[in-house]
Formats: sequence, structure tokens, C-alpha cells
Amino acid sequence: MTTQGESVSARSAAASPSADGPSTGRPPRAREPERSPVADLVTALVDLRDLGKATRFALPLPSAERAATVAAAMVDQLDDYLLPRLDRLDAPLLVVVGGSTGAGKSTLVNSLIRTPVSPAGVLRPTTRAPVLVCHPTDMSWFSKANVLPSLMRTSGASSDTGTLQVVSAQALTAGLALLDAPDIDSVVDANRQLASQLLAAADLWLFVTTAARYADAVPWGMLRTARSRGTAIALVLDRVPGGGAADEIGPHLTSMLQEQELGGVPLFILPEARLDSQGLLSEAQVAPLRDWFGKLARSAEARAAVVRQTVGGAVDALTMDVGVLASAAEDQVTAGKSLDDAVRGSYRAATSSVEQGIHDGALLRGEVLARWQELVGTGDIMRALQARVGRARDRIVAAITGRPAPGERFKEAIGSGLAILLKSAATDAAERAGLAWKAHPAGAALLAAAPNLTRPSEDLDERIARLTRDWQRSVLDLVRTEAGDKRVLARASAYAVNATGLLVMVSVFAATAFIPTGLEIVVAGGTTVTAQKVLEAIFGDQAVRSLAERARQDLLERVAALFEEEAGRYRSALAGAGIDDDFAGRLRAASTAVQLARADVRLEPQ
Repeated sequence: MTTQGESVSARSAAASPSADGPSTGRPPRAREPERSPVADLVTALVDLRDLGKATRFALPLPSAERAATVAAAMVDQLDDYLLPRLDRLDAPLLVVVGGSTGAGKSTLVNSLIRTPVSPAGVLRPTTRAPVLVCHPTDMSWFSKANVLPSLMRTSGASSDTGTLQVVSAQALTAGLALLDAPDIDSVVDANRQLASQLLAAADLWLFVTTAARYADAVPWGMLRTARSRGTAIALVLDRVPGGGAADEIGPHLTSMLQEQELGGVPLFILPEARLDSQGLLSEAQVAPLRDWFGKLARSAEARAAVVRQTVGGAVDALTMDVGVLASAAEDQVTAGKSLDDAVRGSYRAATSSVEQGIHDGALLRGEVLARWQELVGTGDIMRALQARVGRARDRIVAAITGRPAPGERFKEAIGSGLAILLKSAATDAAERAGLAWKAHPAGAALLAAAPNLTRPSEDLDERIARLTRDWQRSVLDLVRTEAGDKRVLARASAYAVNATGLLVMVSVFAATAFIPTGLEIVVAGGTTVTAQKVLEAIFGDQAVRSLAERARQDLLERVAALFEEEAGRYRSALAGAGIDDDFAGRLRAASTAVQLARADVRLEPQ
């Protein structure tokens, strides 16, 4: 039974605000556990990995090929090493044994565990699929797809580079595994690529070279990459001949290491020696290296130092990788803008050429001029114009409206001339844009996929004809609108509007807006003067200028829209490539998030 005091107390507790905010009458909400700095770093790395996997370079630019390789390598290292390692910082160390062809990597691995588990021989390449050797207690970690998840695990030998043979060896100290990688300079592309992938997944890279090949360029390139990524490194100089050769080669190699800022790297020298019946080096020869590995495996502090060095260096190196990707992404945007600018420039030039053709009276020659002279040369219009224009306006209107409409052939001639002008300009623009794209590596690739872009679209003639008809109708609409408050023209027949519309069309193609030059009068046979005088008689001087200018502007706007559609074919091809304008920014933002999260995680060697 609840007492009254208990009841009040309970109600008071329910009414009081909790640490999570005002009470809702429900039990206090459990606090979410705080995320660890490592978890935040993993989240940031996953976001960056997803962007890396989404990296696509649509345009074949010089920077794209290298960036695609960098993106693939970055994603591989995140999946193969960084994310699994951050998930288990205390997992066994992975030592990748790498080096040049014939350096003795497999022999060394076999000798360290005293069992021939990795094939060695004179045929090259020997190691086709990687072999990982670990202590039996570490098998559960490496036999599952924790590190190198893209490689299928096998328990037997394989020649498939997509597999990873996992072998247990009691002779190997627990806490450390050896992975015999393919040659970094293999004649087989797949082997070289796999070697690079495996080295990027190493906690420690054991680089094996020989007295005869220690100065080769390829291994030193890989060593520089490992150094730039902060990977822990140890070196083995194998097959050093007797007779004082070690005293000569050792200092030289040490000097080379110092020049490459690798002077503190552990160096083990193995003299040239006969192998035993199993193809192994003697225990005495490999004892220094085996003891060093043993101490490393048994010391949690030493292993942690290696992990911190390699993980920290790998995370820091992502900034450089992202810089390459972002720069390449910006190159894509720049190239796309350059291609788009070429198209815009080509079709702007086409619009300008049409505008020039409209203004310079070029359309008033040939067939158009002949049809105009046929229309006005022998009829009432010419006789009326020969009289004084200043007489009553009604008389001029009567002269215009006294005959059936004879102007259809003239309209057709204007439409035909305009169509020729537009088709020529569109053809030139398509060719100019095509030439500009062909001169650009990205544009050339896009044109190869769409060669018809260099020619006008197949339905251009039909669209030009429609443009001309629509414009001519719009001119008549302008005349009707302008004449709406002019009683004389409003009472006239439809022919008055049609004939006046023809005169407006003629005036549109005069360069100086009703101030004809001597050249125009000669070229057009007095056409401009004729149009001007008739229109001024009907509408008045200022209205005439406005009417013709509006008709001209309407035509130019229709032409610009037509060419915009033609240019759109090029833009569609460019848009279809899938250039992402924001990709570089997203990459850099993801990289910044990684570095901010990394700053909260202790990864520097102690």
C-alpha cells in the first residue's frame, strides 16, 4: 500500500526536470555512450573510402589515368589495411616480404619457419599467389577476411593471384605473420599490381634485395613510397659474396639509405651460402633476423609502436592522395568548361554572322530582290510612290488595297534566303565547334562517340522553315497591333495588313534602320526607300522605326534560340560524360574530416 507521502514524493520526482531535459512523464532516456576518437576516425575514413570508390573521370585527360590509379590504391589500402587495423589495433602484426625478382624472398620465409611453404626456384615468376604464414594461435585472425578481404583464403598452394594461402607454423612467434608477396618488378602485370596492394596492407615491410641488385631503380621507388606513407621498414641484403664484399657494399647501401632519409631502417646482411636439402638457409644465417622478429612479436609495446607509425603515416598520406584526386577532378571541370566555351563561342559567332547578314542587306539581293521588283515594279504601289507621298494618306492606302495579294512568292523568297543564311551559319558553327573539340583530348574522345555533332542536326531544315513561317506570322501580328488605333488601316482589307507586313520584312533587312546608303539603294534597287516611304505614309516616321526594330529583334531572338538548340547537342554530349562540379570540394572536405579525427587519436610513435 502506498502512503500519501510516498505518492507526493513520486509525483514530485516525475514532475522535476531530469538531466535529459523537461520531464515527459516517462522514465529518463538512457544517455548514448560517447564515441571514441578511433570510431570517429573510422567514420571519416569510411566516408572518404566511399568517395574514392565513386571516383570516375569521364574525360580522358592526362591527370585522369594517374588519379584513377591513386583512387584504386587508396580504396585498397583503406579496405585492406587501415579500416581492419583500426578495428583491431591489437591484432597480430603483418610483415609483408617484398622485393625484386630472384631476391630470395620465398627462401627467406621458408628458412625463418624451417619449412618450405612458399615455392622457391629458378623459374620466374615463382610466387604467383601470396602465401601468409602465422602462428597457429593467430590463424583465426588471418584465415578470415579481416585484412586483405578481397583475397579468397585457401589452405593449399594456388596460382590464382586472387587468393591468399594461409599457413600455420609453430616455429613463428605468435603476434606476427609473414606474407611472401610477388615480385615488385615482375614481368606479369597482375603480379606487380598485387605486390603493390600487399605492401600497402603491411604493418611492416621487409624489403629483400641482393648484392647484385640493391641499387635497382624499381625497389628504391617502392622504398620512397613506403617512406612517404610512414610504413615501418626493415631491409635484408641477401647473397652477399665473401672476400670482403660486405665491407664494400654495406657502407654504400647505408649511404644510399641515408640519402633517401631511411638511415634508421634496420639492415640485415645475409652472406651467399649453399642451401640445404629442403632449399633452406642455415639457422645460424637467419638467426639475427628471426630473433629480431621474435622480440618484436613478444613485445606489445614494440608492436604498438610499429602499428602507430604505419597507421599514422598511412592516414597522413591520404591527404596527398586526395590532393591528386581533387586536382584531377578540377581538371575535369576545367576541361568541361573549355569545351563548353568552345561551343558557346562557335554558336555566338553564328548568331553574329546572321545578325550581320540581316543588317547588311545581303538578303535583299538575288531572288528576294527580283520578287520584290515583280511585286512593286509595275503595279499601283510604284505609281502611287511616283506621286507625292505627302498627299492624303487615304490615297496611298487605296493604291495598296486595290489589287489581290501578289506577295506570296515574295514571302517565299524571303523565307528561302533566310533559310540559306541560317543553314550556312549553323553548318559553320557545328564545324568550328567540332574542330575545337578535336584539338582537345577530352573533346576528341567525345566526338569519337558522337561524330554527327560536327554536322547540323538532321531536322534543322524543318526547324528553320518553321522559324521563318512563325516569324512572318509574327510580323503580321505586329502590324495588326500597331494599326489597332489607326482607323484608316483598320478599315482596310486583309491585303493592307499583308502588304504592309511585307514592307516591314523588307525594312528589317536594311542595315541603317531606314537611313539607306547609296550602296543599299544600288544593291536593293530602291527597295529600302520604297518600304520606308510607304510605311511612313501609313504609320508615321517614329512608328515605322519602332515596328521594324521590333520585327528585327524578334527574328534575332528566334535565331538565337535555334542556335541554342543546335549547341545543346554538344552540351548534351558533355553532360552525358558525367562531370561532377562539386567532387573536388567533397573530396577535400572528407580529407579535412579525416585529419581532424586523426588529431584526436594517438598514432605517433612513443
